Amino acid sequence: MRVAIVGFPYSGKTAVYRAVTGLSREQIRPTEENLAAIKIPEPRLDFLAELFKPKRKTEATMDFVDLPGSAEGEREQAGLSKHLPTLRESDALLMVVRAFDSPSVLPHQGRVDPQGDLQQLRDELLLADLAICAARIDKLEKAVTKPTKDVEQLKHELALLARCRDALENEKPLLNVVQPGEEKKMLRAFGFLTQKPEVLIINVNEEQAAAPPPFRDAYAYATFAICAPLEADLISMAPADRAGFMQDYGIQALARDRIVRACFDALGMINFLTGGPGGEEVRAWPIPKGATAVEAAGKIHTDIARGFIRAEAIAYDDLRAAGSLREAKAANKVRQEHKNYVVQDGDVITFKFSA
Repeated sequence: MRVAIVGFPYSGKTAVYRAVTGLSREQIRPTEENLAAIKIPEPRLDFLAELFKPKRKTEATMDFVDLPGSAEGEREQAGLSKHLPTLRESDALLMVVRAFDSPSVLPHQGRVDPQGDLQQLRDELLLADLAICAARIDKLEKAVTKPTKDVEQLKHELALLARCRDALENEKPLLNVVQPGEEKKMLRAFGFLTQKPEVLIINVNEEQAAAPPPFRDAYAYATFAICAPLEADLISMAPADRAGFMQDYGIQALARDRIVRACFDALGMINFLTGGPGGEEVRAWPIPKGATAVEAAGKIHTDIARGFIRAEAIAYDDLRAAGSLREAKAANKVRQEHKNYVVQDGDVITFKFSA
């Protein structure tokens, strides 16, 4: 899972990257792409760790990548064209727009207009996708005139891309145009930017650090208003020192966990959990919503999926309410599930398999 941070120069996207990763300015290379793996918050693991006393607790992680800003003379754009391979390989986009005033940091196009900036960012994404879509359509229109064995498949792809082109020309992102399943799978190799889920960060002044977002966006999965430099400073502090500053600014909790979790949820992911009495580890395993038990088993190891017999599953809430695995079994809360069982978020699972 990888999230690319996108924004215009001076929007504060690198400050957002620091606020999410906890890295200092000195640890960031301003002229290169910066990548960091961040733990996805999973508080349910704390209870499992307390219950089973394992040697280690392992959260799932998500990669965040910060793209370097535009070069001199390219200030009017977000510089996406130079980083299209990275963007297309990313799974989601963290969009950053500026809503703060600062006499020392010149704003994009000489004005502070977060909604206007967001629309311009979207326009760049749309144009990048349209170029890829149009080029492929040109090739397909020639290919379908030839009597090849895969001509029907090519016609199907052409019809889908024509629908995508029409949507893009009408300024509609592909996220709500492409249907899950076969259509999404067919377009996966293109890495269309407007097909990726978005989370929006509105970078505000310190005075608005604890205020709700000044606007919401219909296309974004979630919208957050944060003062990115302040959040970056707070996350670098020792917890004892941090509390007083957060109280002064009216901030109840750091933004990092909310942002990371929103990106995880936007991708349509859930966690199933593993661990048990005498085990060495409790762990969160991310899988797509709708994944089956045998697919979840394969997330741990292909041998477990290959030799799958059954999954012993219990809902996290049922385990917590019972207080122990023994009591949960006594209350018939532990289920024996087959390979086609659709795993639910928070299921605590032990897989039985043949070697």
